[in-house]
Amino acid sequence: VNCSAIPETLLESELFGYMPGAFTGASKNGKAGLFEQAHEGTIFLDEISEMPFSQQSRLLRVLQEQEITRLGASKVTPINVRVIAATNRDLKKLVQDGSFREDLYYRLNVVQIEVPALRKRVDDIIPLASLFLHKYNEMYNQQKLLTYEVMEELKKYPWVGNVRQLKNVIENMVIV
Repeated sequence: VNCSAIPETLLESELFGYMPGAFTGASKNGKAGLFEQAHEGTIFLDEISEMPFSQQSRLLRVLQEQEITRLGASKVTPINVRVIAATNRDLKKLVQDGSFREDLYYRLNVVQIEVPALRKRVDDIIPLASLFLHKYNEMYNQQKLLTYEVMEELKKYPWVGNVRQLKNVIENMVIV
């Protein structure tokens, strides 16, 4: 779930679901939210730093109580969901700035995995470039290759946009 891609007005109903007639335009059958659908599984919250502050307390309650309440419902639904959250921003700094709840930060920060920038993982550049090259060769019905010189240049580049930038560059190279 890309937390930055769902408008704030829809985020609550998308994550936690709603009952029939809960709001104007709501489905007459209601709808299970993404947390309810992920019951007994895993939900991945990408760009968690972009979740509106007003919705963070609702997420915190779900994580603490392991239950959700659909919009317009009076009963709670127990859920068992593993939550994986990701961001490219410094959540600790956002807590200090007051734009991310400290209690939610600690609830999410059980196991922290930091993936260094691609420019700090130079040995990963060529295997990733090869993976993307294979993918885009198949997609565009091409048979492009990376020369030694191109691979050396790829390793020297700073990759400010990280893996996404590398992926886009390789796709562009296959197309052009």
